[in-house]
Amino acid sequence: MSTIVNEIRKGFYLDSVALMRLSAEIAAMGGIEEAVLMIGTPSNLKIMQDAGVLNETGESASPNDLIIALRADGNGNANRALAHANKSLEGGALTSKQSEAKARTLQGGIKLHPQANLALISTPGSYAAREARNALDANLNVMIFSDNVSLEDESKLKQLASKKNLLVMGPDCGTAYLNGTPLAFANSLSHLNAPATTAAIAASGTGLQEFAVLLGKLGGNLKHGIGVGGRDLSDEVGASSTLQAIELLQQDDSVEQIVLISKPPGNTTAKTVFDKLANCGKKVIACVFGYQQADIPNGIQFAANLREAAELASGATLENSNHDDLASELADRVSDQRASGKCNKITGLYSGGTLCTETQLTLQRAGLQTVSNAPAGNSLAPDNNDAHVILDLGADEYTIGRPHPMMEPLVRVDALKEALNDASVAVILLDVVLGYGAHENPSEAIVQTLTQHSAENNQAPVVIASVCGTESDPQGLHAQTQALIKAGVTICNSNCSAAELAAAIVSRLN
Repeated sequence: MSTIVNEIRKGFYLDSVALMRLSAEIAAMGGIEEAVLMIGTPSNLKIMQDAGVLNETGESASPNDLIIALRADGNGNANRALAHANKSLEGGALTSKQSEAKARTLQGGIKLHPQANLALISTPGSYAAREARNALDANLNVMIFSDNVSLEDESKLKQLASKKNLLVMGPDCGTAYLNGTPLAFANSLSHLNAPATTAAIAASGTGLQEFAVLLGKLGGNLKHGIGVGGRDLSDEVGASSTLQAIELLQQDDSVEQIVLISKPPGNTTAKTVFDKLANCGKKVIACVFGYQQADIPNGIQFAANLREAAELASGATLENSNHDDLASELADRVSDQRASGKCNKITGLYSGGTLCTETQLTLQRAGLQTVSNAPAGNSLAPDNNDAHVILDLGADEYTIGRPHPMMEPLVRVDALKEALNDASVAVILLDVVLGYGAHENPSEAIVQTLTQHSAENNQAPVVIASVCGTESDPQGLHAQTQALIKAGVTICNSNCSAAELAAAIVSRLN
């Protein structure tokens, strides 16, 4: 019988990333069904309640308290995990070094760095809007890394920023590049020598990372990558940050072209944004997922995917986009290894939400049906058993109290094992994202899982991956790629190419 144990640490605050890593560590202990360590904000209490780990003790926590919430197989396992959590938290072992924690408030940071013109906000969402407003009042541009900011607060913040000629990036802005400097989750572009003449406006995240990496591969360079947040182009927000970004980029004479990367905007907002872009005086490329060429007005170049956007921006073409011979070879391998039963399914296990979306649309263009927890395009209902399953493992249901899979690749292991053992799965698609903020060795968990499966089974699906990274990233592109190749993974030079190869394999199997 499951036991739920909650303990409260009064007035205790710890960085959410450190808490999520400890949660994952405890959840991996034997006899532990779920482990969540969170600050007791109302939104976090709701998350823990939904996860089935909250009891009356935890419900009494305040937003200034830390909650240790466990669901375990019996009291013995619960007490053992609780002791481990407390030991890890004792003495501030998981907190930042004292030398790193110099300013504890926004005003303290401004005093330390009076020349700063940007504030990065990473607090629980219920406090983020207040801190962002304070930063705007101090005439700082703002990058809101936090999520769970209300739509009303987002609109008000962006209206204030527009009046002050400032920029609000986000909320839920995980990636940005300003003057080539990467912020939050971003790849290093320090190895690029080409003039930085391209700017991108994106919802943020892995779509912006993938574009920056592909542009660099093709000889281009990104000067600015402005993440506006996933709701900015909705009619409710009215593209306030996008329009402000266009204004700022118009004034930058070194920027020769602007690339828009987004999901479909609201109908009213779309016209406003496209009119602004078409008249900005610079070359414009639009990669709007779910749009067709006919949806883009004259004067703006259309890109169906991030690879095409990078090719149009650079004037070059990625090699090895035609996979006919390789697809036939891999299809034959699957047929030989999995001769019994019907084996023609694709399973995609993604850490990047935008890459998950791009894969669904790529497969749909190839005439394949998809289902997803983050549906895009014409994805079907989840109970359709004939469609290919493409999952965003960074979605809330997979990361309750746990690190995002970009920070902790172990989050993907169970799903990978399940796909490897599913006799109907012919191809597994993976993304491996490098860069600042990502795990120091993201390929390791994949390699270990594939190696273990290979030792225990003669049959296996084809595993295809794209690596979003550069050689100057902390993890090193070559080292990560070679580790995957040695484990039998087929590497493609872009996420789109990986999806196209998977589609080509399945078409031959069918």
